[in-house]
Order: sequence, then structure tokens, then C-alpha cells
Amino acid sequence: MIVTLPERRTIDLSVTAPPSKSYTHRALIAAALARGTSTLVHPLMADDTRLTATALEKLGVPIRAEGENVVVEGCDGALSCPAGTELDLDNSGTSLRLLATLALLADHPVTLTGSARMQERPVGPLADTLETIGARVEFSQKAGYPPVTIGGNLRGGSTTIDGSASSQFASSVLMAAPYAEHPVDLTITGTPASQSYLDITAGVMTDFGAVIRREGYRRFAVSNRNRYTGRTFVIEGDYSSASYFFALAAICGGRVTVAGLAPDSVQGDRFFLTALQQMGCEVTYAHDGVTVEHEGPLDGITIDMSSAPDTVQTLCMVAAVAKTPSIITGIGHLKFKESDRIAITADRLNQLGGKVTAESDRIVIQPATLHGGRIDPANDHRTAMSFAVLGLGIGGISVSCADCVNKSFPGFWETLSQVME
Repeated sequence: MIVTLPERRTIDLSVTAPPSKSYTHRALIAAALARGTSTLVHPLMADDTRLTATALEKLGVPIRAEGENVVVEGCDGALSCPAGTELDLDNSGTSLRLLATLALLADHPVTLTGSARMQERPVGPLADTLETIGARVEFSQKAGYPPVTIGGNLRGGSTTIDGSASSQFASSVLMAAPYAEHPVDLTITGTPASQSYLDITAGVMTDFGAVIRREGYRRFAVSNRNRYTGRTFVIEGDYSSASYFFALAAICGGRVTVAGLAPDSVQGDRFFLTALQQMGCEVTYAHDGVTVEHEGPLDGITIDMSSAPDTVQTLCMVAAVAKTPSIITGIGHLKFKESDRIAITADRLNQLGGKVTAESDRIVIQPATLHGGRIDPANDHRTAMSFAVLGLGIGGISVSCADCVNKSFPGFWETLSQVME
């Protein structure tokens, strides 16, 4: 599927944010482990979250759709699967990492694997920690990378984990911790990547009944006496997906309102709006949404985006049309995503006439006159959506493999068509 973007100016658009992918993954897992039945209201049903749901079903958890909701019959921490069970998580790093610790709650060892790209994404730090709390871990191809088979029992106790590559390693341990034989006391070493996602994890756990004592982002102590209880859980709107439409107002000029967003959300990608304000956009919060307005040239910025990783590429598109240079830092862990997002963003922008330099933990974008061209997103949903937004700003950009957006936002092209037509 190839989509060609026409140039658009001074847009006026109102849309509703899709449900949060991060909340949906975590709510599915908490509901699966809970005692009793849970109803997830308006969860995201995209490729990634379906992979998590399908994997949980293979681990013995009944899950069914009821209209726009999903009903999960919890197993009270007792997962059941046949010997030799393999979970193919394709390219969903979130699914594989969050489910890895759950394997210790199953009655047989579980193998977790995925696409060729998934097998290049490290899980070694998580495996090292799991071995200290009761796991037997075996890598069948390359040490530290999927496929990985995990067996044993979730013994619990005090342990540490390196969070510098991904906060999902810590989230994986935390999500399963209420079902450990002993309380889990987890210390995170290094500077946690995307630490705001730990707030999402802790929030979902607490909402389902877990008790957590924490010291910022360094230490989390989880009780094993307070397990999850089935409940009705409403999935909030996704700031990561909303960022593409906010960027439209900045790049094309005009006004965009995105409804369905909690103004006090702990989602780190809400910080994207702060970046837009620094670049000259006007941002207005309402009780159930956010409006971004902009006219005239944009200012470049120097900004640390470590707390808002999924909006870095979107911000790069805005920076590419700014009148002064931008330096975006705190992004080193993006090389471990669905693609090496630092390298691919620089490469694709330079193909369009940009002046972009990629370094290990930052990207530098100089003002340049951009032109159209064909963009191969390398099967990365966020690359496809980011360059689609830029395409509407400069015109003549075609995005190949455009259906890769189904990973996180199946309705993206339909929603964007309101501007394209």
C-alpha cells in the first residue's frame, strides 16, 4: 500500500484520539492475572495489542470482544499452557518484554520469539534479573536476544535491573510481582529510559489492586499480599497517536483539536505539546481534549525528549520546517525500536533535501528547503505516520508499506483523509 500526500495549508481539524496502546497492553495483562472478570472499556485493538491478547489466550486466559469492549476472565495468577508453548510476538517489543516475566507463572516453560527485527532487540538485562528471582532462561540463537525460553517459578525477593535500554524491562517484573512467592523489591540502575511509562505501569497495577511503595524511578517494592481484582477499566486516549495531528497544526498552519485526552495524564508523550509551545505554537487544554494553533514560521529548539520517546520522530518533522536549528537529545534508546529510529529519521529527511546529523544520543536538524520523494518506513509505524504529516506540509511525499500503521493506529489514514481530500 502506497499513500501520496498532497500539500495542505491552514487546516481546521477536530478528531478523537485513539485509545492508548500502553494502557491497553498493561490492562490486558493485569486483567488476565486478576481474580474475577474484567471489562476493558474502549481498548486499542491494533496489531500489537492483539498480539498481547492472543498470547494471553495461549496461556489459558479467556478473552472475548463485546462490542467496543473486551472482557477478560482472570486466572488469579495461575497461567496454564501445554508443554512447548511458543508465543510469536512478531515485532511487538512491548508484548514480548511485558509477557516475559509472566512465563514464570505458567505451568510449563514458554518460548517467546518474533520477527527478524525482534530478534535484534535486546532482552538480556531482563533475563539477567529474572534469573535472580527464580527463572531458568535459555537463548536458542544469540545470547541476550529472542528467541528465549523462560521457565521456573517467580520466587521474588530483592533484585536489580538495568533500565537504561528500556523501562519495559522493569515494567515486566513489576506487572507480575503481586504473584511472587515473596515480595518483590526492585531497584532500577542506570537512568531509566522512557521513565514515564513506569508511571503508567504503576498506575494500572494500583487500579487493579496492587500495593506499591516507590522511591521515584529508582526503587519499587511490591506486596505479594495484594493481588489484582477484576474490574471495569476505561482506557484513556493516546497522546502518542494524537501527536501527529498536533504536528499538522504546526507544520501546515491552522488549528487542530484532539478530543479524548486526559489533561492530567501521566503519559510522557504529553510533553510533545511543551515542545510545540517552545517552537511558537499556542496550546489550549480543555476538560476532554487539547487544541493546538499556529501561524507563521516555527522556531527551532534544543530539548531533551527522553520522557517522550514515541513523539521524537514527529518532533523531527516539525523541526525540519523550522527557521532555526533544532537539537533533540535523550534519544539513544530509539535505536532499539521497530527500526533504528535515529538513523532512519536522519536518512529519510536527508533524502528529501534535509540537513540532518544523527549521533548516538541526539539528532541535529538544520533549516533546509525540502522536496517530495518516496519514503520507505522500514515497516516502522511511527516513521510512516511522521512522514505522512510532513508530506501534508510540503507535498509530494509518498509513503510505501503504509499499512504498517496498523501496528498502533489502524484508523490513521482514514482520520488523516479529512485533511487529504
